[in-house]
Amino acid sequence: MKIMRQIVTKAVVAKGKKRTESCEVLCPPNTPSSILGCWVINHSCQSKKHGRYVEVTGKFDINVWYAHHDHSKTSVFTETINYKDKIKLHYRDKESTGEEVHVRVLQQPNCTEAIIIENGTKFQVTVERELLAEVVGETTVCIQVLEQDFEEEWAFNEESSSISSRPSSTHSEHNPSSSI
Repeated sequence: MKIMRQIVTKAVVAKGKKRTESCEVLCPPNTPSSILGCWVINHSCQSKKHGRYVEVTGKFDINVWYAHHDHSKTSVFTETINYKDKIKLHYRDKESTGEEVHVRVLQQPNCTEAIIIENGTKFQVTVERELLAEVVGETTVCIQVLEQDFEEEWAFNEESSSISSRPSSTHSEHNPSSSI
């Protein structure tokens, strides 16, 4: 007889992933002669579910090390960039309750290109990032319940061994017919 049970459990019920590339224009206080380096640090983000989307609000700092005053001085210019990414969710389950949103950063924001633009007065920095959103909710799983005396079949090879029943040489043999 087949007996079915429903188990209510938490599981990932929806996922979404988004890769973003943005161009940020930065205005340093000095006219740059050249860019010596560029890096992105201090990334943080929060998320909130809106219907079939997860909205991720975050920020990061862009640091540009550059030369100015005809290559006679160097400085590091830092600017904080705020962003909002909207990640579309793809559902496996139609209905769930008690939903929690988890966002993982697959690719931290990083600089892919930094150039000087607008008559040599500004930086244009291209930043890429990739985020994964997962929605965890209560869902129902159906399982088949088997009788308690059921034993799972195991595939294994038969083993054999031979055990000697001879007494060891350190023990004396007892012979009932011998006299004492």
